[in-house]
Amino acid sequence: MLDTQLEMTDKIGYLLLKKGIIDTKILEQALKIKDADQLKQKRNLAQILVDEFGYEHDIIFREVAVLYAFKELNIHPEELSEERINEIKNLMNRQGKDVSKMLIEHKVIPFKFDDRIRDKLILAATDPTDRSLAKIAYTLNAKKYEINYLRKKDYDKLISVLVSSENEYLKMIEEAGEEMHVVEEEAGINEEELDAEINKSALINLIEASLVEGVRKGVSDIHVIPKSGNKTEIHFRLDGKLQLWHIQENTMPEAIMAVVKDRSKGLDRFERERAQDGFIQREIDGHIIRFRVSVLPTVGTELKNKFESVVIRILDDRKVIKDLGKLGLTGYANKAFVKAISQPQGMIILTGPTGSGKSTTLVAALYQVINPTKNVLTVEDPVEYVIEGARQLKIGYKMNFEQAIRSILRHDPDIVLVGEMRDKETAETAIKLANTGHLTFSTLHTNDAPSAVARLYKMGVEPFLIAYAINIIVAQRLIRKVCENCKKKVVNLEEHIANAGLNLQDWTGHEIYDAAGCDKCNHTGYKGRMAIHEALYFTREIRRIIVRSGEEVDEEAIREQARKDGTVSLRDSGFEKVKAGLTSIQEVIGATMED
Repeated sequence: MLDTQLEMTDKIGYLLLKKGIIDTKILEQALKIKDADQLKQKRNLAQILVDEFGYEHDIIFREVAVLYAFKELNIHPEELSEERINEIKNLMNRQGKDVSKMLIEHKVIPFKFDDRIRDKLILAATDPTDRSLAKIAYTLNAKKYEINYLRKKDYDKLISVLVSSENEYLKMIEEAGEEMHVVEEEAGINEEELDAEINKSALINLIEASLVEGVRKGVSDIHVIPKSGNKTEIHFRLDGKLQLWHIQENTMPEAIMAVVKDRSKGLDRFERERAQDGFIQREIDGHIIRFRVSVLPTVGTELKNKFESVVIRILDDRKVIKDLGKLGLTGYANKAFVKAISQPQGMIILTGPTGSGKSTTLVAALYQVINPTKNVLTVEDPVEYVIEGARQLKIGYKMNFEQAIRSILRHDPDIVLVGEMRDKETAETAIKLANTGHLTFSTLHTNDAPSAVARLYKMGVEPFLIAYAINIIVAQRLIRKVCENCKKKVVNLEEHIANAGLNLQDWTGHEIYDAAGCDKCNHTGYKGRMAIHEALYFTREIRRIIVRSGEEVDEEAIREQARKDGTVSLRDSGFEKVKAGLTSIQEVIGATMED
């Protein structure tokens, strides 16, 4: 009876439940959201499952396409000819920028006119149930149209070719073709002449071009570095490595820094002696992208120079991972992590250097435990990603990080994210939260999981608090993946293994690869990154070792017990990825320390 009622009220929900893609609990929650949503966005169940519950878009919408008999477009964007790409571009752009923007916003591509019915336009949509598609077809002047389902992963590949091939700011620089002249100064900086330098040059276009290009190339950070001789270099950090993107010559570095500050909020253009932090927000290819700007004064070669280094972190919410399965956690680490975050209270600590993906893992973990019945509070300085369903405290000059941490206990939380345990005070408050019935997430900067215990102990946190408050400590690193297009199989395995100082017996029967280099990976041999993990789950034995600590925590004893429990070291976790053909031995050795 219940099945029949459900089938009548929501066919999508009934289908997904029957196929085992969702369970009854998720379905009930999603249906409640759908009912509450009817007066606002009027989303269907499939859209809610992707937006609110983090389900993979293509898994859900492939079933929707089958249910409503939408044809699926099976295309390989990389195999489309240049002529076909240009045809699609013309279809996208012929009604002007506003229509092109609308197409990108709704993730729909005017793919082609039907081969048999010449005036029928085929629209390729990642969500064929989108209510706006009829309006889009009308706007494109299509007398007849047919909606086909296009997998999101194929859409992303195709749109990157269609949209990112032209950077309008770079084009403006090329069209202007103007020389950027040097402002000669004897002593100090003349602000009026600096203004003239900025206004008559294409510097604004250069900075905007770097933001657009950085987002489209998947860059994590943009570095603007002043050099002597009126030269400035712009580098992109791609897959963890800095690569030179542009050299600006015959222009005062101070002029470029002034442009960056003028384009940012929270920065004082005339302050050149102290560190500053600001932010930029732009709409790029139909998405709101945030940029965090860090400015540091640096030493120049001449007294007249007031050099500053600028690093712009790109915060693209499209990169947020909501599905724990996509983090790369495997085996014991995955089992232990899921068990730790499923507890009603206790602490989950992520450890690793800056840029090792700790925030990404924490956000993915949070999305597994967030639901409307929980009050989720986060204290981060600065906030990197907007987390749906969480209340993210705003840190500023009226409320700093430490004040926010102290206040959070009075705000009736269930789940708390403390961005970083910086000192004894923040560590003790976070551990107090974990000990008083809250599930608490945080990060720490240490080399591996056992050394995180020692770090907390040296901060002055009592051993029994450490032992009984923490559920798990996960150490994480990001390593580069070998480029799938050019990776080469290692032929002389014995010699290769011997050169790396490894035991051949552990590697027999495995196909391993090395980096080569091609146009697709900028001749580095690597494209993309993935995480490797070392999980220290707090078993009874681990807790006992910590409680019995004397003047120092016995890290080696913790390490030994962790191995017995099933923990795999960071290096061994990396080697598992090598054996799976995903990376090289050299990359793992370079990114991890020996036990």
